[in-house]
Amino acid sequence: MTAYAFPAGGLPDQDQQPADSEAVFTDAYAVLPAGTMRDITTSNLPGWRDARAWILARPLSGFAETFAQYAVELAPGGGSDIPEPDAQAQAVLFVASGTLRLTIDGARHDMPAGGYAYLPHTARWHLRNMTDTPARFHWIRKRYAPAPDLPPPPVLLTSDQAVTPTPMPGTDRWATSRFVDPADTRHDMHVNIVTFQPGGRIPFAETHVMEHGLYVLEGTARYLLNTDWVSVGAGDFMWLRAFCPQACIATGDGPFRYLLYKDVNRHPSLAL
Repeated sequence: MTAYAFPAGGLPDQDQQPADSEAVFTDAYAVLPAGTMRDITTSNLPGWRDARAWILARPLSGFAETFAQYAVELAPGGGSDIPEPDAQAQAVLFVASGTLRLTIDGARHDMPAGGYAYLPHTARWHLRNMTDTPARFHWIRKRYAPAPDLPPPPVLLTSDQAVTPTPMPGTDRWATSRFVDPADTRHDMHVNIVTFQPGGRIPFAETHVMEHGLYVLEGTARYLLNTDWVSVGAGDFMWLRAFCPQACIATGDGPFRYLLYKDVNRHPSLAL
């Protein structure tokens, strides 16, 4: 069974000498290493019980502006009946460990590790950890951008295990698990899992209009962010604004995988 990285929390020993931080925040990208995601960097959320959240990305003027990304831990019995405060927000949930009880418009669904849910802004949903062990999940939020003559997408429930990765052209070392059809223009965001086998790479510096959030689920890599090559591993988070150049070389003996957000399928807004 695949193990998915998640913030470990805790706090370094008081006798440990402060290390040079590997966290980086620039005008083009940010890197939040797993070691920065400690107990004291969590947030409590209104309407949530027995929950703590690492808020990894939020809209910032002049940086990445379309999404927010959380890592949320629910204690046994924890959850929310009013999880989403924004009536225009859609969501993706991805379960890292444990089991979540997701109720959508009155229908109950149990989601184990690897479970994936797309929730349109029209869905009424709530979430609970019904087990006696913690449950951990990634939560990505974006306001839905309607388009003429297109209804919002429907609810989607699937899993990492149920989706066959699609190889990129000309290689068997780089593939993407696409949970929704890229040609379905009802969707204005994609949240996929990208997998590189050892030695796999993005062989050119991508630069494009999409913003990115990348949470490393497993493995290690060298990642190009703007002009800098950085080493990343399981539990690290990368945040890229539009047009930030990026490339990747997977290192280590196992797969390098990350959960990837990007905004898609819409004209750029001309409003400032």
